Amino acid sequence: MRSLAFVLPLALTFGLVGPAIAETAAAATDIAATATQIAPAITVSVVEKRVLRDRVIASGLISAIENVQVAPLIEGQPIEALLVDIGDVVEVGQVLAVLSKSTLELQKSQFNASLASARATVAQAEAQMLEARSSADEAQRVSQRTSALRQQGTASQAAADTSQANAISATARVTVAVQSLEAARAQVALVEAQMANIDLQLSRTEVKAPVSGEVTARNARVGSIASAAGEPMFTIIRDNALEVLADVAEADIMRLAPGQTAHLRLVGASEPLTGTLRMVEPTIGVASRLGRVRIAVDDETGVRSGMYVEAEILVAEHDVIAVPVTAVGSGPDGTSVMKVTGDSVSRLPVQTGIRDGGWVEILSGLTEADVVVTKAGAFVRDGDRINPIPAMN
Repeated sequence: MRSLAFVLPLALTFGLVGPAIAETAAAATDIAATATQIAPAITVSVVEKRVLRDRVIASGLISAIENVQVAPLIEGQPIEALLVDIGDVVEVGQVLAVLSKSTLELQKSQFNASLASARATVAQAEAQMLEARSSADEAQRVSQRTSALRQQGTASQAAADTSQANAISATARVTVAVQSLEAARAQVALVEAQMANIDLQLSRTEVKAPVSGEVTARNARVGSIASAAGEPMFTIIRDNALEVLADVAEADIMRLAPGQTAHLRLVGASEPLTGTLRMVEPTIGVASRLGRVRIAVDDETGVRSGMYVEAEILVAEHDVIAVPVTAVGSGPDGTSVMKVTGDSVSRLPVQTGIRDGGWVEILSGLTEADVVVTKAGAFVRDGDRINPIPAMN
């Protein structure tokens, strides 16, 4: 009876536990199957059209497009006055400095006297020429009359010869008088030329601006002797035109051309300035392997020569289909993206173009409205199934 009492509770216990274990195993199997069917959530992006800009980054310093050096046009005259200073904006033809005129005015007085004397000599030579011509005409008439009388027998041969010699001599005196008059006139022309030269030098005692622009240097001093052999009296930025001398990587230099626009960022400036690429220098630095471009500054307000500038040169701007940069992967076979069709992923080779910020142009391989995995580095393989989650733009 004791044995029966012990066995009966044990049998009842095993009879209840067996079904519970079976149910637990079945539930675990269902959970595993459900987990197997759940696909990973992967962020995807839609291929869409965007305006992308191809830029070249450069840096350099502001400088003048043309520095005009102003030197005196006459030598040896003291500087009497300086009328402009550094920073002044001048117009073409404006007087910058005045040189002494004392020596030149004295020379002009001397040439005035010489000119009066030369003109008097001309008057005398003209009178002498008239007198010589009158005498020559009279001598010629006497010679003709004497020759006629000699043929009639009423005059001697000696008288005829004498009258003919007098006519020849009078004609020679006319020639001398003409030459004297020409010499006197030449002397007048010489003195007049000297006078014109003095007047020119007197006008050049006013040192004038050859161009309009801002004065950036003044080396002249009142009282010093003006000379073109030393430093220029003034330096002017022609038309206040400034440019950026920017260095560009050798790989980018062939993409640049005059006329392209640029955005310029100056130290301390709140807003970028605009500029225009005006020249691409034809050489590359042997040591630096950098090219150089010249970018004209459109608005020079607040810009100073010597400022440091960072420039973004716009090479091209297109409305293209693009994907996030992170969507493009690279490998031995080139660049590719993970294209999503429904919930299936497939690797697709693509050709890329312009890269602008976080986006890259797709030249071939995709069309607009295609869907790609946003991050090519995600743990997704060709043929996997995913749960696509649209990216938040």
